[in-house]
Amino acid sequence: MKNEPIGKLISYIHRQNQKELNKHFTPYGIGSGGQYSFLKAVLATPGVNQDQLTQQLNFDKATTARSLKHLESEGYIERKPDPNDRRSLLVYPTSKAEQFQPTLQRILDDTNKVMLSHLNKEEEDQIISLLQKIRQGLHEE
Repeated sequence: MKNEPIGKLISYIHRQNQKELNKHFTPYGIGSGGQYSFLKAVLATPGVNQDQLTQQLNFDKATTARSLKHLESEGYIERKPDPNDRRSLLVYPTSKAEQFQPTLQRILDDTNKVMLSHLNKEEEDQIISLLQKIRQGLHEE
């Protein structure tokens, strides 16, 4: 097997994974741009503010705003002014989001299983460990 640049391999895997996720999330009104990541984060931390989401998920402010606007229009989240800082908005999941949470997690789990299906447990642990090591190295720069 020819050695390909790691960036090219990671990019390919990411694109294929995004296609698969989009196929599963589109019927629920959740689109691309990591909207599912925002929804998962809001479900995990109700009342989080937009700036915290931007930092936590490592997206830019414009992507955060667009994704939250879309999720709000689809009825998954609601934004309320922060009582301690009226310039800041706090983001909460709606009952629709809470009901969707098991489906969201199932889709993410199933997609991960497909990606790892050709690996044994040792290889799976190894690739996860190596990718975490690469990510950590990028955050140190």
